[in-house]
Parts: sequence; structure tokens; C-alpha cells
Amino acid sequence: MGKRIIVAGAGHGGIAAAYILAQRGFDVTVYERKKREDLGYDWTDIFDKKGFTACGMDIPSRELYNLKHDMTFYGPSFSTALRQHTPEDQLEIQMERKDIYEHLISHALSKGVKFEFETEVKAPILFGNRVVGIKTEKGDIYGDLIIDAAGINSPVRTQLPPSLGIQNRVKEYEQFYVYRGFYNKTAEADENNFKVLLLYENKLGINWIATEEDHTDVLIGRFEPINMDEVNETLESLRKINDSIGTELLRGGQFVNIPVRQPLGILVADGYAAVGDSAFMTVPIIGSGIANSLKAAAILADAVCADKNMSYSAETLWEYQKNFYKKMGSGLAPLACIKLMLTRLKGSELDYIFDNGILNADDMTIGADSTSLAAMVSGMGLDDIKIKLKGLIKNKDVLKKVVRMGKEIVAATAVTAAMPKSYNRKKALKWVKSYNGCFKH
Repeated sequence: MGKRIIVAGAGHGGIAAAYILAQRGFDVTVYERKKREDLGYDWTDIFDKKGFTACGMDIPSRELYNLKHDMTFYGPSFSTALRQHTPEDQLEIQMERKDIYEHLISHALSKGVKFEFETEVKAPILFGNRVVGIKTEKGDIYGDLIIDAAGINSPVRTQLPPSLGIQNRVKEYEQFYVYRGFYNKTAEADENNFKVLLLYENKLGINWIATEEDHTDVLIGRFEPINMDEVNETLESLRKINDSIGTELLRGGQFVNIPVRQPLGILVADGYAAVGDSAFMTVPIIGSGIANSLKAAAILADAVCADKNMSYSAETLWEYQKNFYKKMGSGLAPLACIKLMLTRLKGSELDYIFDNGILNADDMTIGADSTSLAAMVSGMGLDDIKIKLKGLIKNKDVLKKVVRMGKEIVAATAVTAAMPKSYNRKKALKWVKSYNGCFKH
């Protein structure tokens, strides 16, 4: 085809898009600052394996993954435990992050995708309002389309001009600061071997303790930066309530930032498209985004191939924007409203919600692949609704916060539905201002 596509960063969605586009005849190169062997955190990830089939890849060999355990959720008082009950045919897979990357890269290489590892992307190159290339530590590189898969703090997206309407930086309560380590297991777990602790010690965040066969997986997450001193304090506290956590760090021990917010409002510009964490495609409540990124990659590749004139303008790439929001984004946005409501709750209010059935095990049975509010409320019966309403009416503070969330969900749903059907910069800028305005803490 003669058109050169650059993928900035080896994010999951970027590699998947590269694979599909190379398969369809495009010249695609991925530029990544790390070595190939250094890609992927030293831990496992949980996601829906159908993400692979969505972008035309084989599902990995069965020996490379396990099925995910159901999680059990606790409020600060531990007075009520809500255990998921995911049907076996809907269980997500748990797979080593490095094996995920190896699977993606091997598929991409088999179709002719070129990889330039140890090449750090520094910034976009613009000609007017068109992105025409990337600046790297090894020099300037030009292409007909730049796919941004460089992560939450992408050096491409964060340096685009405001005139494009693409949000550069994440804001407060839009990202999760996470520490995760695998420790030696010092005791067997009870039946709830995957515990998720919400607002533990009344700190705004999430911890989990997953007791596996040969280790205990500990995650400590906050909405503000944390350091190793805070991690060690939390670990000591967690060991007092769970004796399976040893003191020897076996793997991991890394700090990462995860987007937990609504998807990026405008995904495209002339010569540019964002995918994966660079476009904030995680499920806002749980932070998982691998399956969403792979599915979005297929949507992006279809839009690129549909551009018969190969202009890769904002007008033609808007098909990607529309179809992503139609299939995924319009469902993720309301979940961001629920996440914001949870950040406003006091510990005592969350305990009240758990103890009085306002949230129950059915509500917590949400997978990393869920992309709509409907996934959380499907199957809710009249009796369940009555229990929730009865509990809300008895607590005015909780009711007030839930009502506010409801209004925000209605607004976010209406705004996403009103997204322009075709690209016009003035209309797009007006729309994205309304969209971003729906999500305020």
C-alpha cells in the first residue's frame, strides 16, 4: 500500500493494531523504549481471553494461563463479605504479563511488523495541526499515521496542542497509584482466597490479598502517590489480618500508574489515533484494560482500512471514534461515574452499603471485560431493588451521594449519545468540553 504507520510505544492495543494492519498490507513499525525481554511487569494479569480473538489472534496455549478466582469484597469493618459467583464459562484468564507480550509480539512479527526496541519516543512532530511523526532519542521519524500506544503519560498525547481538544494529562482521582508484589506464602487461605479490601483503614484506595499455590499476591492502591515506607506499613497491617503474607518478596515489587477514568474524549486528530492506556480504555472501577485495548485495536484497524484515500485525517479516523464509543466507550463512561461516587464515600458509609444490601454479591460480579452499566445491573429483580431502596432511604448521606451519581450517569449517557456523527473541529471541541464536564469529583 505504500503508507507507513508508526506505533509509538508497545502497548497491547498498539501491537494488536500493528498486527492487523500489517496483515492487511501496511508497512508498520513499533517504536518502544524498553528491550523486548523487559516488556511486561513481573506479575500476572486478569482479562477476557476473547480480546485475542477480537483482533484475529489465536488464544494462547492452555498451559500459559489459569482461570481467575472469584474475588471477595470487604468494607473497612469487615462486617460483610461479598463474594463473586462468576459462571465457569465466563471466567477470565490469569496470565503472566510477559507471556501476553510474547504472544502479541510473535503474532505481529509473523505478519511483518517491525519493532525498534530501545528507542525512546520523546514527542510528536506536527505540521500545523497534523501529527506527521515522532521525535525519538535516535532522531526524527515520519509516518502517514501515528498510533499512540505509549501509555497513561504518553509523550505523544501529553504534548499535543490544545487546539486538537485531546486531553493531555490525567487529573486527580483519574489514576491509581499501585504497588504489587508476590510474597512467600506462610499459611493456607480460607475459602475466600482472593480478598479485595475497599477503603482499608479508611484510606481512599483498594488492597487485595490473593493466596495462590506457591505465593501470596498483594496489591496496594491509592488515588494519591505512595512510597515504600507507606507500603511497608500497610504490609505489616495486612499481615496481622492475613497470616498467608510472608516477608520475602519473590517477584514484582513495582509501582505503576493505572488509568481509572472515562475513556479519552477525542481519540483522533489528523494523522493520529490513541489506543489502550494512552486513550484511558480501562474499566474505571477495576482498572483492567487489556481486553478493551485489543478490541479497540480491531476497531481502529477497520477505520484505517476503510479510508480509501489513505488521508488518515480526523474526518476519516472519526469512524474509529464513533465505533469505539458505540461498542465500548458509551458503557465505560457511566462506570466512571460509579467510580467517582465510591471516592466520595466515607468508610462508615461503605460499610452501611455492604451491610444493608445496597451492594450485594451479584453487583460485585463484574469482570475485567465488562463495558457497560448494564453488565452490573442485568438480572436485578424487584425484591433486590426494594432492598436497595429501603437501605438508601434510611441513610440520607448515602442517598444524597447515590442520587448525585445517578444524575451524573444520566448526563454522561446523554452526552456520549450526542457525540457528533462526523468530524467537525468546532463541534468536536464543543462536545468534548461537555463530555469532560460530566466527570468531576
